[in-house]
Amino acid sequence: MPNVESFSFIGSGTLLNVIAILIGASIGVALGARLQASSQRLITDVLGLVTALGAVSALSPLWNPAFREKFAEGLPLLVILLTMIIGGLIGSALDLETKLDHLGEYLRGKFRASKESPFIEGFVSSSLLFVIGPLAILGSVSDGASRGIDQLVLKSSLDLFAAMAFASTLGWGVAASIIPVAIYQGAWTAIGWFAGNVLDPYQIDAMSIVGGLLLIGIALRLLDMKKIAIANLLPALFLAPLIAFLAHSI
Repeated sequence: MPNVESFSFIGSGTLLNVIAILIGASIGVALGARLQASSQRLITDVLGLVTALGAVSALSPLWNPAFREKFAEGLPLLVILLTMIIGGLIGSALDLETKLDHLGEYLRGKFRASKESPFIEGFVSSSLLFVIGPLAILGSVSDGASRGIDQLVLKSSLDLFAAMAFASTLGWGVAASIIPVAIYQGAWTAIGWFAGNVLDPYQIDAMSIVGGLLLIGIALRLLDMKKIAIANLLPALFLAPLIAFLAHSI
């Protein structure tokens, strides 16, 4: 019986991921129309709690000896702190949060969603959720290097159900997240195609930890506890491997 790999080509993993998000979002929107406001709020709260749980998983490498032994004593936490501060300053200078909101407004118009709908929140939250994490990077690099799409198949399965849950309360903005997902994972696929293995495991762990902190910010937004400008912190994801490398070289 043919397996998924029999039909794979470079970029097929991200294409599968995009299709999974679209299917999940479509089902979620259909289900959400049948839910009462109180039920939708409850689902959003649950999503916030589950996102926080995902953040705990993403943060776990910080306490992993394999990660900590790559740095001098006391440096692992400093690496993450510097990455977040520098990344946040760059993101604030570029005003990425406002730009992402403007993109969300533009897409809201294209999707003909009302201004009262949570379209932008759905777009921002789901976009960040789907691009954060080691599977997006490792899977895309593996896809580009023609080493298989198993990791992106797993990610696609997870994202399908996440999109379904998010879209049931946040609407079509979740479907619009396929744009940043395609760009982000497509870029890593291209890197994998040109360079093969480009990052050491400890550098990917650093990105995962930074991503975990961003997921905490998303969880706080979903729970209406604090609206952190998560998009302004996005440069930290790309700085994490570099700062980790520099700290490792000390």
